[in-house]
Amino acid sequence: MLMLNKTNWIPASFILRGVPGLEDIHIWISFPFCSMYVVAMVGNCGLLYLIHYEDSLHRPMYYFLAMLSLTDIVMCSSTIPKALCIFWFHLKEIGFDECLVQMFFIHTFTGMESGVLMLMALDRYVAICYPLRYSTILTNPVIAKVGLATFLRGVLLIIPFTVLTKRLPYCRGNIIPHTYCDHMSVAKLSCGNIKANAIYGLMVALLIGGFDILCITVSYTMILLAVVSLSSADAQQKAFGTCTAHICAIVFSYSPAFFSFFSHRFGGHTIPPSCHIIVANIYLLLPPTMNPIVYGVKTKQIRDCVIRILSGSKNVKSHGI
Repeated sequence: MLMLNKTNWIPASFILRGVPGLEDIHIWISFPFCSMYVVAMVGNCGLLYLIHYEDSLHRPMYYFLAMLSLTDIVMCSSTIPKALCIFWFHLKEIGFDECLVQMFFIHTFTGMESGVLMLMALDRYVAICYPLRYSTILTNPVIAKVGLATFLRGVLLIIPFTVLTKRLPYCRGNIIPHTYCDHMSVAKLSCGNIKANAIYGLMVALLIGGFDILCITVSYTMILLAVVSLSSADAQQKAFGTCTAHICAIVFSYSPAFFSFFSHRFGGHTIPPSCHIIVANIYLLLPPTMNPIVYGVKTKQIRDCVIRILSGSKNVKSHGI
């Protein structure tokens, strides 16, 4: 249903098709999506609980991890519940303003995810290259300021997405071949000029992704040089071992993003749309699912806290609350 708003056609709502071409197996697709979402919510909420109540985790590295967990919770919760409603109950309709809000949250917090991974790389750089000054450089006020700056960067860069999308006239129907309101998927329904949307979207991707990847690359280059210069092999292994969980988080976050980015531009029509949509959902769901698992397995302090809680030790502060 469409309604006329001045000179532009504005749809009252959009219809999300889910995964086009795979509608018959939506119910089967929903099971891994639901399982991963439950793991993501339990894992990230558990990490936030541990970091909040455990005094031993009140350190810069874990504050950044808490930012990552909070970002992951919002990021996957912006899409997966609606996708499950599509798969299970065929509730495909989403209001125009609701669609814009979903778009804003998705793109803001994917940018936030990238920014927090960059901050965590800088944290490892300071910890390994300047260990004696670590606590004086990364103070709580500094951590709060860089976290807020990362969030504001995402908000300020994504607000124009919603403005550019809302100004468009929509006269090519209201069916979005996706599980959520992606910026360009919505813009392509317009019969107006979407060149500004495409250019700005690419510019934001380069500003956020390009800058963050550059900082991560430089940080790990400096870390590698510092680790190689250590005289002891055990010291080298211990120093680089503190980075393994973060490297895994980077791989889980950027691998689906790179695949989606390059397949859209160079894959042409060789890759079916259903594959693009599934990868887009994996991009939003895989990092929140795997990050708590990786940090729980690879980080000794978190692992020890979990073991103490499961064993009912009285040394866990939260048991005394």
